[in-house]
Amino acid sequence: MPSGEHASLNAVHNAVPTLCPQSFGHGALADSPSSHYLVTEFMDLSPRGASKSGPSLAQKLAKLHTTPAPTPQGQSKPMFGFPATTCCGDTPQTNTFTSSWSEFYAEHRLRFILARSEKSNGADKELGDLVNRTADEVCPRLIGDDHLNGGKGVTPIVIHGDLWSGNAGTGRLPSMKEGEVEDVVFDPSACYAHNEFELGIMKMVGSSPTTYQTVLIEYSSVALEEASLMSITSFVLGQSRRVSITIVSHCMSSTII
Repeated sequence: MPSGEHASLNAVHNAVPTLCPQSFGHGALADSPSSHYLVTEFMDLSPRGASKSGPSLAQKLAKLHTTPAPTPQGQSKPMFGFPATTCCGDTPQTNTFTSSWSEFYAEHRLRFILARSEKSNGADKELGDLVNRTADEVCPRLIGDDHLNGGKGVTPIVIHGDLWSGNAGTGRLPSMKEGEVEDVVFDPSACYAHNEFELGIMKMVGSSPTTYQTVLIEYSSVALEEASLMSITSFVLGQSRRVSITIVSHCMSSTII
């Protein structure tokens, strides 16, 4: 969905201009309405392992994750969600604005992907029970407003939303200083969310343990200098039935213990 990619790139770029390219426009091709285009700044990617300068990926993520999300049109304060439908792979994600992170995550990530799974593969009682119990019991207890930040909840921030090693690299953007090559990201599926949702995706998909730990250690150090970020366990529900059951079961075990 070009509209979601367009909005996602600009949400990340507006917070940290050197992290991803700016998007200028999108639409359907006149002679092929089922095909679409997206016009962005040129990002000159470098080979992996190339020397680089400027802020690290961890430093840029810390900046992104300590910048409050903008207040959506028609709302009086920042909300969890996003103004456009985004995609994770080929799966569209609903991003209806919600004041509670726990409610947004339970309804628009866990239950939403469960409904998609049931539509494609049929209902599975065990999976359905696990997801619904997680949404009803685990989410409020672990990521509810009463639990986070001393009962004050958390402020929504912009996340990339699909940050794994395949969507990150090194390269040049027009917003960078002449001759500099820096860490960059691309192909976002952005959302106004809790910062550790991003870290959960990084850990689960496509990042080596060494790379993840290196980024996490530097990220934590930088972020704590800029803001007080509460530490919670991030649970990311995979789209396959096997991964979903494993992750949700882990959530249930954590709660029982």
